[in-house]
Amino acid sequence: MNKATNLVWHNYEVNKQKRAAAKKQKPMIIWFTGLSGSGKSTIADALEKKLYADGYHTYLLDGDNIRLGINKNLGFSDADRTENIRRIGEISKLFVDAGIIVITAFISPFQADRDTVRELVGDGEFLEVFVDTPLDVCEERDPKGMYKKARAGIIKQFTGIDSPYEAPKSPELVCKTDQDIVETVQTLVSELSAKGYLD
Repeated sequence: MNKATNLVWHNYEVNKQKRAAAKKQKPMIIWFTGLSGSGKSTIADALEKKLYADGYHTYLLDGDNIRLGINKNLGFSDADRTENIRRIGEISKLFVDAGIIVITAFISPFQADRDTVRELVGDGEFLEVFVDTPLDVCEERDPKGMYKKARAGIIKQFTGIDSPYEAPKSPELVCKTDQDIVETVQTLVSELSAKGYLD
């Protein structure tokens, strides 16, 4: 809910189309979603390095990094998870307006929250990428030791254990993490190019 009143959006002469044209790219949000330990951050990082090397203007937003800054006042209740994604969506929208390719890596467990972010930007500017890694594989990896703590009851409301994860209904792209990271990124870039998102 917007608590402020008497607000009017101001349109400026330099707009998204001009900023994108100057950067010679299509701005978009590439939204990686999946369970903790699925490989979202690893793939997102590798994809950004590839796109940056190819001359694209990018910015990567990562779950823990955001929670250490602008969202440090949020916990992990359902309401706080929703607010976390809402804020990230608004930030991503600003980057898209700046003509940037935004890459995000967030568990973002609720479909409705991801759909809300999609609605913030134009058609074709939100690409949902499901990092489809089974829970048992994520739990075996457990890179931050979170699953172990969740199973021991030390962490409550942990996604996949005692808090739900809603897999995407119809993602634009699906990543399986059973292949080499270089192959995964090359597959992503090829699919993004084939779909007309990259020149």
